[in-house]
Amino acid sequence: MSPQIPAEDFVDALRSYGVRNVTGVPCGHLAGPWTLFDNAGDLTPAVSEGAALAIAAGWELGGQTSAVLCQNSGFGNLLNPLASLLLPYRIPVLVIMTMRGWPDQDEDEPQHAVMGASTMGLLDALDVPYEVLVPEKLSQSLARAAQARAERRPCFLLVPRGSIGKVAVAPAGGPPAEERITRARLVSALMAELADELLVTTTGYLSRQAHHERDRPGTFYMQGSMGHAVAIGMGLARARPHRRTVVLDGDGAFLMHLGTGSTIGASGARNLVHLVVDNGCYESTGCQATTSGHVDWPSLGRGLGYRSVLTCDRLPRLAATLRTALTAEGPVLVALTVVPTPDEVHPRATAALGLPEIAERFRAAGQRATPSEREAP
Repeated sequence: MSPQIPAEDFVDALRSYGVRNVTGVPCGHLAGPWTLFDNAGDLTPAVSEGAALAIAAGWELGGQTSAVLCQNSGFGNLLNPLASLLLPYRIPVLVIMTMRGWPDQDEDEPQHAVMGASTMGLLDALDVPYEVLVPEKLSQSLARAAQARAERRPCFLLVPRGSIGKVAVAPAGGPPAEERITRARLVSALMAELADELLVTTTGYLSRQAHHERDRPGTFYMQGSMGHAVAIGMGLARARPHRRTVVLDGDGAFLMHLGTGSTIGASGARNLVHLVVDNGCYESTGCQATTSGHVDWPSLGRGLGYRSVLTCDRLPRLAATLRTALTAEGPVLVALTVVPTPDEVHPRATAALGLPEIAERFRAAGQRATPSEREAP
């Protein structure tokens, strides 16, 4: 096995290459460099990988060398600005991308298998230069990136999992106060209120928590496809108009494809409840901050066209807020302020169920008529 590069050495090498500004979407395997650039004030978090590439392009057009940090599970978000912005305009950007689902698909999560096997082929098809990081050959890889830069071409540095070390992060404060909402408390309260509702859970720890609290055929555990849970929910709500559909979303996930919110508002889906769990961070990759602290959720929800907008940040109000949301005329947006609990992690649903099995049993549950549907005109 190749030695691991200390995060400090990796960042120093990028600094020597000329990088001054960094943007991207976090990956746990890049947590060390992410933290160091953030601590230095040189990191701008982006809501999506495509947005990150465009931010970096703007820096480059302004004469500043930049880099993007991301993982290949979000490579699809990069493709449009890569193909229609960087390549035709000849804007060189260094993309540092971890390789999920590669080289051995069986050693990673199943949702990474397709992209893991396809990433290099897609780069080859686009004629984009790339290097697979070998820790002891980092300088050679950056020399290749410098050559691509001289040719006004972007370059990808593909990072196998575990190649770059982490750094110490300041510990969080003490345990949350008794009135603060945690992920476990929220999901437990939600499951206690659900009956025949269809539930879509976003990727990350929320899907894990939902499976841990109460596995049910009527829950679609989404792994991967970050930011698209509410779009799935809208499709379900329109397909089954007499069945309540609930989406358990995260702040980072919703912000990644925020424009979908305007589609939700315009849809007038009366049976759709969109719960946004705002813990202020990407919890499953190391609690890197999202930009949700700058979001006015009530104003945003109303502006997007949600019929009802609710907020809750205290445990004593949680159950009543959920009951109101589940009975209100939708589309309903509920912003729930939650304390991160990164040390409380449960197995993924796929530890017990295959992805096709999750989809098939959910499809069966969703198509089975409930008493209210049988009574509907």
